[in-house]
Amino acid sequence: MSTALRILVPVKRVIDYAVKPRVNKAQTAVEKAGVKHSMNPFDELSIEESVRMRERKVPVEDILAISAGPPKAQDVLRTAMAMGADRAIHVEVPENEGEMEPLGVAKLLKAVVEKENRNMVILGKQSIDDDANQTGQMLAGLLNWSQATQASKVDVEGDQVTVTREVDGGVETLRAKLPVIITTDLRLNEPRYASLPNIMKAKKKKLEKKSLKDYGVDGANRLKTLKVTEPPARQGGGKVDDVDGLIGRLKELGAL
Repeated sequence: MSTALRILVPVKRVIDYAVKPRVNKAQTAVEKAGVKHSMNPFDELSIEESVRMRERKVPVEDILAISAGPPKAQDVLRTAMAMGADRAIHVEVPENEGEMEPLGVAKLLKAVVEKENRNMVILGKQSIDDDANQTGQMLAGLLNWSQATQASKVDVEGDQVTVTREVDGGVETLRAKLPVIITTDLRLNEPRYASLPNIMKAKKKKLEKKSLKDYGVDGANRLKTLKVTEPPARQGGGKVDDVDGLIGRLKELGAL
């Protein structure tokens, strides 16, 4: 008997991957003012895979996108709905309060999963701004659900979910019963572009505005960033005449 999927897809608004980040003058964070933002690339994969499941005739009852952040986070939710999500929830977090940490996000998602009666969560394995790669695993722990991370292929048959993931030296195949947490990796799919007609349709889809208090979640951060600096500039390469010259140069640099 097939089990209808009620999918939750968290998405995050991040600095666009094509933009070179700059550290602010106070060296407390990356400069975000006046910088192009877009949906986290790994989250695009999650939306795309959810929509493809429906296109493969997997019974998908509902695809719900969610984002926590300032008002501009609604932009990525509209994009998610233009790509195929059915509706969205925006949990507004004032910009002056900073970004939520992975544990806070996981607690929020747990509350949403329970309130919205989800049986699958598909999220990016990490966001390209903090590269934490923690939220999915923390959420699985809080819910006590099965998890399959860094998915490169997902198959659903009834209440069985089979996930292929790349590991050092090969691939690993995992199988779990619903409910399940899946985190996505780059080889999973190629996200579609949101077409103009779908962008227009997305404007009519439901976008709820919520707060952390609505879910009984404390978004206070527990970590403090002491300093952010640019990585040291890479030195230019040099030429050597022969192997002996190479060995001598490596010894000078302390590499041998």
